[in-house]
Amino acid sequence: MNSDPKFIEGFLWLCFIGGGFILGSIPFCYLLPKLMAGKDICALSDDHNPGAANVFINCGAPLGLFCLALDLLKGFAPVFLAWRTLGSENILFAGVMLAPVLGHALGIFRGFRGGKGIAVTFGVMLGAMPVTPVGWLLAALYIIFSTLIKINPNRRRSIVTFALFALISAPLLIAHRKFSIAAGCMAIPVVVIYKHLKSARNEIPKAAPADTAADN
Repeated sequence: MNSDPKFIEGFLWLCFIGGGFILGSIPFCYLLPKLMAGKDICALSDDHNPGAANVFINCGAPLGLFCLALDLLKGFAPVFLAWRTLGSENILFAGVMLAPVLGHALGIFRGFRGGKGIAVTFGVMLGAMPVTPVGWLLAALYIIFSTLIKINPNRRRSIVTFALFALISAPLLIAHRKFSIAAGCMAIPVVVIYKHLKSARNEIPKAAPADTAADN
């Protein structure tokens, strides 16, 4: 193997980005309910999303918490390990941040039917916490739009939250010269918002009949 330090560093970045993408692609929230409860949460849920929220609803809190922890870990592990190994200054750190969210969203192990990436994003933010507390901003926005300024439905709340997170976090991070993390915090919301908009389009053909639409 080439012993050149730059080659080794590049190889490690590739491992963290590729490994994060593959880890993010593992649909724990789809597989575990199938294996442990015999339930297809995508078939049972209205939005057909393989996410932790649907596991909670259809399989109960214990399995929901387990799946949520695994989705958080998918985002946390590659980001935290990359930071510990290589630091966060290289722009490729943004790729490590994006990789698990993109892998989860694409869903290559489910015929490209992935999830929306919210829990994985929080995992990424936890992994970056030693470098920046910007993840608290994402959590605060969700709390504000869930309590003080309620935005419904959940899809709209997530879109507004991630859009504002990108608009606020990026300038703050750039001002503190954390350019790679700023790039990650701009790229991740693009993926999450796209997935929510795509989910909305996919649900249009299933809208209620005209005589009952007024009740929704």
